[in-house]
Amino acid sequence: MPGMIVAPQPAAVEAGARVLAAGGNAVDAAVTAAFVQTVLDPQMCGIGGYALLTMQRAGDAAPIAMDAPALAGARVTPDMWVDHIIGPNPDGWGYFLEGKVNDAGYTSICTPGTVKALAAMLDRWGTISWADAIAPAADLADRGFMVTAHLASRWHTPRPYPEACSMLDYIVLNKEASRIYLHDDGSPYAMGQTLRNPDYAATLRALAAAGPEDLYTGALAARMTTDLAAHGSFVTPEDLAAYTLRDDPAVTGTYRGFQVASSMAPHGGPTLIAILNILEGYDLAALGHNSAAYIYLVAMAMKAAFADRNRHMADPYFTDVPVDWMIDKARAAHWRDRIDAGDPIEADDVVTGHPDTTHVTVVDDAGNCVSLTHSLGASSGVITPGLGFMYNNSMINFDPYPGNPNSIAPGKSRTTGMAP
Repeated sequence: MPGMIVAPQPAAVEAGARVLAAGGNAVDAAVTAAFVQTVLDPQMCGIGGYALLTMQRAGDAAPIAMDAPALAGARVTPDMWVDHIIGPNPDGWGYFLEGKVNDAGYTSICTPGTVKALAAMLDRWGTISWADAIAPAADLADRGFMVTAHLASRWHTPRPYPEACSMLDYIVLNKEASRIYLHDDGSPYAMGQTLRNPDYAATLRALAAAGPEDLYTGALAARMTTDLAAHGSFVTPEDLAAYTLRDDPAVTGTYRGFQVASSMAPHGGPTLIAILNILEGYDLAALGHNSAAYIYLVAMAMKAAFADRNRHMADPYFTDVPVDWMIDKARAAHWRDRIDAGDPIEADDVVTGHPDTTHVTVVDDAGNCVSLTHSLGASSGVITPGLGFMYNNSMINFDPYPGNPNSIAPGKSRTTGMAP
């Protein structure tokens, strides 16, 4: 096979590999695999989610970045949840609010961007059609797939805190999700059982025929927003119609002579590069892999980079974010001085969203390299009747206290740790 493809889901890898073997490029394979992933990991990714791309085209000097963020709907207000606050999640995944209003259900949904991103990738750099990229996913949703141990284990894992949701809770809270993902007795599918989603297959085929804008301004958008409005979502028809991609440059740095390119603010790229900058000043190899000294330095570098991230990272379309300062080598030297002196470093609370997400990396025989992360967070659990896909729950990533860099505002993207 010309090239290579890596993703957590074997069936998605196989779909992308077939595209490469048929002469498609890295973008074709990545988009095809991503759609298949939305079938196989329905609470981790989907057309109701968001996406980030970092790509290096063969022969180009500069990397390419694309941000298709989940944006807060027009109906949000900065202080709307102040009276609902219980406290931050001890694990760092957002805030606990009364009624789980930011975590599950219609009020947790932000305007989705994944379809915009996948369509733009094909339009700008792909060689196969939109319909051809979607077809393998639609066919898989129709005929069904075998539930993996990983997926089944998520549905059998209890909630980590009473105020949190388990992956099963998201499904149980929505009648349509329960119909698709639970047996008649209310139990989730087990490993090895076949799970079909003909509603999602029909939605994908309609999207393939009508084109990507159907989700933003067409019949699909109308079905979505009618349901969202009826249940108190903050996302409006105007939010979908006005949605645009962000094509800001990738954040770049160097590590021991290698160029590193990753996602722009408000995502994890600057933090990743800041960590590498700090570690570049140490002879990690001499310490021995996973020795106590090695782990200490890596942990302190991460803590230092997150200290800057937690104080300054936000949507750059709403707040000035000092990315150049955060990834400057001089800033890294400052942190190494602090680490070497044994000075305490306080990173405050880390609010980054849920720890799981979905990724695919593809390199083709021409040398084009695609790194694509797309996600739903942990999903809102909400499925519009008849459509078969879940929406994101990205409102959980916002700071419910007004006046802070990551506070709630209409049209705003929240801070994430995603760093393709």
